[in-house]
Amino acid sequence: MSEQQHKRGVFIVFEGCDRAGKTTQCKQLVNKLNDAGHSAQFMNFPDRTTQCGQLINGYLTRKDDFTDEGIHLMFTLNRWEKMKEMEKLLRSGVHLIVDRYSFSGVAFSAAKGLDMEWCKAPEAGLLKPDLVVLLTLSPEAIAKRGGFGDERYEVAEFQKRVMEKYAMLKDDQYWLEVDADKKFEDLTMDLYKITTDTIHNSESKTLGKLW
Repeated sequence: MSEQQHKRGVFIVFEGCDRAGKTTQCKQLVNKLNDAGHSAQFMNFPDRTTQCGQLINGYLTRKDDFTDEGIHLMFTLNRWEKMKEMEKLLRSGVHLIVDRYSFSGVAFSAAKGLDMEWCKAPEAGLLKPDLVVLLTLSPEAIAKRGGFGDERYEVAEFQKRVMEKYAMLKDDQYWLEVDADKKFEDLTMDLYKITTDTIHNSESKTLGKLW
């Protein structure tokens, strides 16, 4: 079997505080990759289309309420729901560009006061990304972005605590911090280069598991 047949898709996660531009940049990145001849797909968590995701959506839009522990486990279940599909896509050579993942779940729940190790435990064994890109913005820059404050967690003080938890989770072996406070097109070009470098460096490596 040739080396080419062993190559898999790479798994890149974008994290950061709300309104840092993750979703828009992820979708733009997928378009650029596909235009360049790669096979790439966008995913985001929570996936609000599943049964579990619909409950999460009710919570985030303040229609429903759950305990902090309960909603954390729901977010985790939402990721486990997608694992088989994600692994199949990656093994077939599709690059996954994912908006939020386990690190968001842990950072947001720990920011609410839950024990970080407790938060990490049910995420253990999920697919490990090849790269986590942490998009950062100053609190002032976040507050100026449109739509801020629409959902439950979009409060400046809480977002600051979330970023502190990300700093505790950060693993320099596969995390990269990128300042998102620049022109959209410039940020897209930076992220595209980071992504293509990751594809080159990771497509022959074995898929790993979290923690």
